[in-house]
Amino acid sequence: MKKFFANQWLVMLVFSAVILTMPIWLSPIGAGYPDLLQKFMIFGIFAIGFNILFGLTGYLSFGHAAFLGVGSYAAVWSFKLLTMNVLPAIIFAIIVAGLFSVVIGYISLRRSGIYFSILTLAFAQMSYNLAYSVLTPVTNGETGLQLERADPRIIDSLFVEPTEGLPLTNFFSLSLSGYEGFYFCAAFLIIGFFISLRIFRSPFGLKLRAIKSNQTRMQYTGFSTKPYLLSAFVISGMYAGLAGGLMAATDPLAGAERMQWTASGEVVLMTILGGVGTLIGPLLGVGIIKYFENIFSAINENVLMAAYSGLPEGLQHFLVTVSSPFVGEGWHLTLGLMFMLVVIFLPGGIMEGFDRIKRLLMKPFSRNKDAVESAEEGH
Repeated sequence: MKKFFANQWLVMLVFSAVILTMPIWLSPIGAGYPDLLQKFMIFGIFAIGFNILFGLTGYLSFGHAAFLGVGSYAAVWSFKLLTMNVLPAIIFAIIVAGLFSVVIGYISLRRSGIYFSILTLAFAQMSYNLAYSVLTPVTNGETGLQLERADPRIIDSLFVEPTEGLPLTNFFSLSLSGYEGFYFCAAFLIIGFFISLRIFRSPFGLKLRAIKSNQTRMQYTGFSTKPYLLSAFVISGMYAGLAGGLMAATDPLAGAERMQWTASGEVVLMTILGGVGTLIGPLLGVGIIKYFENIFSAINENVLMAAYSGLPEGLQHFLVTVSSPFVGEGWHLTLGLMFMLVVIFLPGGIMEGFDRIKRLLMKPFSRNKDAVESAEEGH
């Protein structure tokens, strides 16, 4: 048990150090600026939560963006009604997303496989359309829910001096703009990763893996799987609500587009690309997709000309012509090709590639160890 906790805390120490130093080691590749770092953190939380459901139970949800959107709306309403302090908003976002996921999970988990996936997709699209139509008084429809100077902000009106413009989100007077916002989101990612780590290594996590392995056999032994599946679904939904709340905290705006099926599909791609059922894999998937979306997509012909400037002019123009369809607006093509290669050759995602490299590097050492053991047995 002591060894288990020692390893666990070592993992957390390394993980925390990597996350907190991201502005340093991502700067050389142009990804060290605060807005992108915040996206890494927020979508990392989203992917970690999704992986608890999909990675441990095998239940593929195509509707997790609904909880992301609900969390954003709940957080913005907290800013409008209570205070610009982000802590109540985030708590409110997690609770509302959790309650919403209880309802959707209770109904959707009556089915499994593709039927479960279609049900979650249907609920997400229903939520998206309701936000644009029936729930317009709550969501403000196509315009999106935004802050206004006339908002009551009951708590702030008692303790905070009013400002001329729109107030800014804060964490007990600490501004969340720039790197402060990144470190605030990073703290929640580290906490979320720790909870995920404990779930993966807990008896609860083992039961979820057993459900994924053979749910029918577990049911034949008299084991009720539904409470565990619903718990995993709700925990996953609360992670999504937290991510939605952090989106609103860094940019106090909530729109129905966050609930669209494409947002649900994006987190599925992130998880599969990095490695389903692994702790780090979904975060790698988030990093790759968000880097392509924000950095790779900004590369144009002028950037390519500068990159190939040391080459002969004919070769330079040839390489620019060949490369340009894969960058800029064509970044989806590069990402699609990468995803195809990963799915075909690395079904376990990028983490499987790392495992193969590790086994390849360790192979000579294992051979030497076997040879030594054989020699010792001979004596």
